[in-house]
Amino acid sequence: MKDLRAIILAAGKGTRMKSDVPKVLHPVCGKPLIDYVLDLCRVVGSLKICVVLGHQKEKIRSHLGSDFSIAVQKGLNGTADAIKSAEGYFRGYHGHVLVLCGDTPLLKKETIRDLLRKHKKSDAACTFLTAVVDDSRGYGRIIRSSLGKAAAIREERDATEFEKNIMEINVGVYCFKSKLLFQFVKEVQQNKSKNEYYLTDIVEIFVDRGFKVETLEAEDGREGLGVNSREDLARCETILRERILQNLMRQGVTIVDPKTTYIDADVKIGHDTVIRPFTVIENNVRLGKRCVIGPFTHLRPGTRIGDQVEIGNFAEVSRTQIGRQSIMKHFSFLGDAIVGSRVNIGAGVVTANYDGREKNRTFIADQAFIGSDSILVAPVKIGKRALTAAGCVVTKGTKVPEGSSIRGVPGKVYSKNSLSND
Repeated sequence: MKDLRAIILAAGKGTRMKSDVPKVLHPVCGKPLIDYVLDLCRVVGSLKICVVLGHQKEKIRSHLGSDFSIAVQKGLNGTADAIKSAEGYFRGYHGHVLVLCGDTPLLKKETIRDLLRKHKKSDAACTFLTAVVDDSRGYGRIIRSSLGKAAAIREERDATEFEKNIMEINVGVYCFKSKLLFQFVKEVQQNKSKNEYYLTDIVEIFVDRGFKVETLEAEDGREGLGVNSREDLARCETILRERILQNLMRQGVTIVDPKTTYIDADVKIGHDTVIRPFTVIENNVRLGKRCVIGPFTHLRPGTRIGDQVEIGNFAEVSRTQIGRQSIMKHFSFLGDAIVGSRVNIGAGVVTANYDGREKNRTFIADQAFIGSDSILVAPVKIGKRALTAAGCVVTKGTKVPEGSSIRGVPGKVYSKNSLSND
């Protein structure tokens, strides 16, 4: 939609998380909760995004940077009050406003696009998303008229016993005509039981005033799951991980055992790569085509792997670039390294990248052979086709020339011939 802006509600305390970290900054599959919602708004075409902050606003503001408008809710007085806090950013705007919560990472772009299409086609004052779930506890229930039209959203604490048995819930995603939203949100009355102003009450206000209200039911009821506790966080992690692995497999990646494979949201993997069981790949990792990874491999953020690379069991790679056709079969650690093509990393190899003050780089050129149990105390440089003997300690600042070898503790550089003649 060309005339779409968004409001993301992220002012709540999240007290059930029992955390010093703002709820919306808790990561799921390596990515903060709010980032899923921000990305969703961009994908569906929101031209401007306003984030409403309150509790721990500076931490969230620091994470968001300068890409978004920030409205501050002075008191945590409910979602309708949060909307009023953002009104100043929509003066003179007559398009549509998408409202979402910052703790709902499971929403799908296809669902939101369907919601927006229905809203615009129906010319409704408000169109909101619902879901039918097996357990509706904790959610607002959808009250419908005898004609099946949405008449109200009833929060659980205000619902009758009959209404509590309703399994259709409010997901907390709305699309409004901007002018009507900000005009009638002022009419929302304070809830007597919680002393807050509920945005959900605007639905009944619209219906009573004769405005058209529409709903869209999400195909997957899990989309409506918000994160209010560590248990919710774990459930979201499971669902999102399943989606990530499904998407990768559809793109031509083999996941041998999805139940034991953990891959974060921001990971790219080339086709025909095989991921074996008990592999963990964190965010900001890029893998090439036709690689074999695992089992029991850990790829940490900042890692870049070329095509046809093999990384085997009990190997860890962090902030490292590995060139095509290199091999790192087992029991090794590469950190802050740049590794060329067709390099052999033997069993037990370690780049000692941290000197107690800073991380240091290791450079290993094409076709080098790093023997088993070699320790490379960074910064070091291993030249093209150079060799480190088994058990060698390559000390800080060492440069092994092209075609040379190094052995011993501490390592001493030899020509190839002298090493092979010993």
